[in-house]
Amino acid sequence: MTTVATPRTASPTGTPARPRTALDWRIRFGVLSLIWGFSFLLIKVGTDGYAPFQVTFGRLLFGTAVLMAAMAVKRERLPRGARTWGHLAVAALLLNALPFSLFAYSELTIPSTLAGICNATSPLWGMALSLVALSEDRPTRRRVAGLGIGFLGVLTVLGVWQGFHGLDATGTAMALLASLSYPVGWIYVRRTLAGTGASHLSMTGAQLLLATVQLAVVTPLFTTLPSRFPVVPLLAIVALGALGTGLAIFLQYGIVAEVGPTTAQMVTYFIPVIATAAGVAILGESLAWSTPVGAVIVLAGAALTQAKARR
Repeated sequence: MTTVATPRTASPTGTPARPRTALDWRIRFGVLSLIWGFSFLLIKVGTDGYAPFQVTFGRLLFGTAVLMAAMAVKRERLPRGARTWGHLAVAALLLNALPFSLFAYSELTIPSTLAGICNATSPLWGMALSLVALSEDRPTRRRVAGLGIGFLGVLTVLGVWQGFHGLDATGTAMALLASLSYPVGWIYVRRTLAGTGASHLSMTGAQLLLATVQLAVVTPLFTTLPSRFPVVPLLAIVALGALGTGLAIFLQYGIVAEVGPTTAQMVTYFIPVIATAAGVAILGESLAWSTPVGAVIVLAGAALTQAKARR
């Protein structure tokens, strides 16, 4: 989610010239939606065999490898300057290491469908925070209404009238905190890394590299080396990193460059739909009526917060 396009990575620089590519951007947009939608299923499968920090470390490691390979092919260099790398380290924590870890821990106790829907609240958090932190984002009736509708959607997903019966509060709170971490990171990036002169790909590659280093330090402190390596969860982690992080970010980078951040950001609204369908169809997760209904309300509220005022 990014400052220019989505909730999973930061793209701190301005939108570059729109290049032409062989594959239509709509196809790439659909592939990106599928990849990110299935990421929550892959997290659930990965945590069946490995600790959450190990899942996150593997995800970042394989994702970074893909972006480093892309940078090598495009002959792009990592950004320079201690100040830039310092800000990127904070961005890596807020946009990658922390939310990825929180989602992995949350899915120990909540379904992947619920985690995917919690991810959809990120634009709501972002709108609320930007009204306070960014002077150029002025509150409008439409945006305030969007926040209110989105909040009602969250309460519907959680089944507030049932007293949150059967809901794991800790896991749900972790997923919501993960979705909150993204807009906090976006605002930080917008304030500190805009106009660096480096490309989206270079900045994002450096950011993921730093997040990988952060998890390489944290993971041994809280986990032990597995005594066995289950194949299916391991393959899920490889796919989560190489596809759900590395390839997905590379696709997003190209879509933003070609059609702009506003259109690219629409991928956010497809993720919970795909995550829910994947969780129910493949993992056999149960689905109460309030979950899809609440998700639709959340997405409607999020769409309103992103709508531009008419002039």
